Amino acid sequence: MSDSKIAKRGLGRGLSALMADMDLGDSAGPAQSRDRMMLPIEQITANPDQPRRTFDPDALQELAASLRQRGVLQPLIVRPHPQDKDLYQIVAGERRWRAGQMAQLHEMPVIIRDMSDTEVLEVAIIENIQRADLNAIEEAASFRQLMDRFGHTQEKLAEALNKSRSHIANLLRLLSLPDSVQDMVKDGKLSAGHARALITAPNAAQLARRVSEKGLSVRDTEEMVRKLSQDGGEKPRKASRSAAKDADTKALEADLGAHLKMRVQISHGGADGGQLTITYRDLDQLDQLCQLLGGNR
Repeated sequence: MSDSKIAKRGLGRGLSALMADMDLGDSAGPAQSRDRMMLPIEQITANPDQPRRTFDPDALQELAASLRQRGVLQPLIVRPHPQDKDLYQIVAGERRWRAGQMAQLHEMPVIIRDMSDTEVLEVAIIENIQRADLNAIEEAASFRQLMDRFGHTQEKLAEALNKSRSHIANLLRLLSLPDSVQDMVKDGKLSAGHARALITAPNAAQLARRVSEKGLSVRDTEEMVRKLSQDGGEKPRKASRSAAKDADTKALEADLGAHLKMRVQISHGGADGGQLTITYRDLDQLDQLCQLLGGNR
């Protein structure tokens, strides 16, 4: 895999190291003048592979007003454009660039770096994760992309991004929910807490609509799912026992579920083994699962 070299160098070489490069001082010598400079704003272009597709207009207007008053305090990270020698492509800082255009700035401070397409993508994903307005599904998808594309583990992500492993594992579990439920989280109709409560529900999409329509709290949603999961009076004890799974089992369920895009449950039976349950949504998903298990993909 061509991305293995990127994976081996470890997450965090991306955005954090680039920002650290900005403080190298005068020791960089002649190269510093090429690295750090002011560029005409019309010579700067967006990265077409930027994972962030939407920018809040009101937030951009607010940032533009700040740029007019205080200037651009943090330089953009750019690289020479791969197709046009007269242009530079944004690696990190597209939001500032857009706000700079709105503020009618003529030039912007930049740090120039020679980076491959793979490195640019990794940095863009890391920058995307650090957004304040990132919703839970977008954050989980970014984690999954970093793991699948660059081979990073949950532990590596947690260490580099200063987040707990349980936070990453819990978010990755959300990717096993139906697309319609994930869309409701993206649109703000459901919170991440509501979505987590629906992961074990057999009819998550229907329940999500009910939660949204009735304005149920997270606790009410958890209680509703618990009741619907009980076929009789003896199930509550078993459900509470499964909820007490250790962190490694939960993380493994999250990894498998996010990879298969299906709900996965692992039940340990002690020395006698256990059960691995994969819940598919429809016949198409069942067919995909059969192909995966049969090695035909």
